[in-house]
Amino acid sequence: QVQLVESGGGSVQAGGSLRLSCTASRYTASRYCMGWFRQAPGKERDGVATIETGGGRTVYADSVKGRFTISHDNRKNTLYLQMNSLKPEDTAMYYCAADLNPYCDSDGCVCGGAPRDYDYWGQGTQVTVSS
Repeated sequence: QVQLVESGGGSVQAGGSLRLSCTASRYTASRYCMGWFRQAPGKERDGVATIETGGGRTVYADSVKGRFTISHDNRKNTLYLQMNSLKPEDTAMYYCAADLNPYCDSDGCVCGGAPRDYDYWGQGTQVTVSS
């Protein structure tokens, strides 16, 4: 139903910045959840940030608050993650994901923060931060 394609990963020194992009194709609904997750070697996949595409509500992991910004361009169906002040511990494979059927009411949609809450995944893009 939807394909997610990430781009923008790379290698940077600590303190640097990167912007990840994730384009969603074949889906044009107005309200759903998207998120960025990351997985370092030997570790579980963890949530980084989520966003409700209709209202723009965002949630961040404590480890990235104040440094990362998630955003979504509804016209382009593209999800972004602006990463500033990168640290070596940010090194991981970064994945974007979509939940096309979140619980929504008049106040907005509830976007889960766990990988199990998301049904569609991109292929991942590597981010490496050197000290």
